[in-house]
Amino acid sequence: MADLALTINTYMENAAKAFPDFQGTTGSIRAAFLRETAKEIVLLGDDLIRIVMEETALPENRVRGERDRTTGQLIRFADLLDEGSWVEAIIDTGDPKRSPSPRPDLRKMLVPLGPVVVFGAGNFPLAFSVAGGDTASALAGGNPVIVKGHPAHPKTGQFVATAIKKAIRTTGVPDGVFALVQEPGYEAGQLLVSHPLTKAGSFTGSLRGGRALMDLAARRPEPVPFFTEMGSTNPVFILKDALRNDAAMIAQKLVSSVNLNAGQFCTNPGLIMTTITAGFHEFIQEITHQAEKAAGAKMFSEQTFQNYVAGRERISADPAIRVIAQGHEEPGTSKVPPVIMMVGAAEFMANPGLREEVFGPFSLIVACDSDKELMEVARTLDGQLTITIHARENELIMQKQLIGMLLQKCGRLILNGVPTGVEVCAAMHHGGPYPSSGDSRFTSVGVSAIRRFVRPVSFQDFPDELLPAELQNANPLHIFRMINNQWTRDKI
Repeated sequence: MADLALTINTYMENAAKAFPDFQGTTGSIRAAFLRETAKEIVLLGDDLIRIVMEETALPENRVRGERDRTTGQLIRFADLLDEGSWVEAIIDTGDPKRSPSPRPDLRKMLVPLGPVVVFGAGNFPLAFSVAGGDTASALAGGNPVIVKGHPAHPKTGQFVATAIKKAIRTTGVPDGVFALVQEPGYEAGQLLVSHPLTKAGSFTGSLRGGRALMDLAARRPEPVPFFTEMGSTNPVFILKDALRNDAAMIAQKLVSSVNLNAGQFCTNPGLIMTTITAGFHEFIQEITHQAEKAAGAKMFSEQTFQNYVAGRERISADPAIRVIAQGHEEPGTSKVPPVIMMVGAAEFMANPGLREEVFGPFSLIVACDSDKELMEVARTLDGQLTITIHARENELIMQKQLIGMLLQKCGRLILNGVPTGVEVCAAMHHGGPYPSSGDSRFTSVGVSAIRRFVRPVSFQDFPDELLPAELQNANPLHIFRMINNQWTRDKI
């Protein structure tokens, strides 16, 4: 413990020393660093793919796709830095002749926070880990990053860290801007979040782990922002017309989504809400057929598998639960097929435990007797990353009240699709009301994720030569400017 504390203190001090120089680098320098990191990750080649597969049991196509997503994220943040408007530079020009008192010249922009602690995720060994979106967004904003590697894939983490360190040497950014801490227990995480030089943190994982770290960050003598993405049940609502006309297609889509990579996604559709009306029995038949024929997959760690089994057994122990489909499991392995269970709406609403996430290839159908009961079920839901609606256009118009209710409960509202498959783009919002995330205003996917690790600062009456380049009068970036109480946007 003493050696670990000493190592972490060294990393934090190095990060704090590097911060003034790193935040002062131009966007183009940081962009070059991120692009070089992406290049070095690609150059790790098939060795990286092999190591990830060995440590996580994820299939090759998934690993290659995740590597491409990881490098793509780095490049997107580099593009954002080159474009420059992310700093949200705003100029409100002064008026020394205003009466009865002069108006000051005020200029505002976003600046980095300082050293950021990132917790790698277990289910995404590349895209949400050492060089994942949290690391990329924090570095893009000008913050040094200390990563707490996930114990499920330490070799992968170490291998990716070598790519980042090589990019540091190549581009000449300060050495202390990145460090990786590997430790299987909880001590390293607690030390990192508690360290006085830490200015922010991020975590992707369980509600229990995320909430513990949020509380720890809040209890510090200097509380710091700590951003958590803690999963959700991602409810799917199937309305009457869609159920009557599209039951088989919807069932096929949902089983495929539930079973994707053994359900090891924070957007796995864990709840399915519908009414017992025309098409309901056909839907149950088809979803049962699809689930029973689906091939199972191995989970990425034995602990994840054990947690999944415990969660599934907890749900099935309720006497109101009916197991409608469960494929064949291979004893002695972590390979699991999809499991579909069903419960009545009244029993679901009476048991809050049924709303808790079961991380894995599991989904619970909630059968409602009427649209009114469907609305009552919607009201009981906690905050979600996603909510999906399957509906025909004509009935959507008649369900504005339900849609308004669901909008209050999620960060992404999906029509006639599935929640798995999180597109990495500027318009994606991957976050939601608590407990799906710690702060629903922020996303952990897409270039807007940079906003978690920056803060606004106003400069009042500074001479042009002492202002940051983005706020100087001659700067060519997109700038909002207040002239005679009218907002204008400068042309490039």
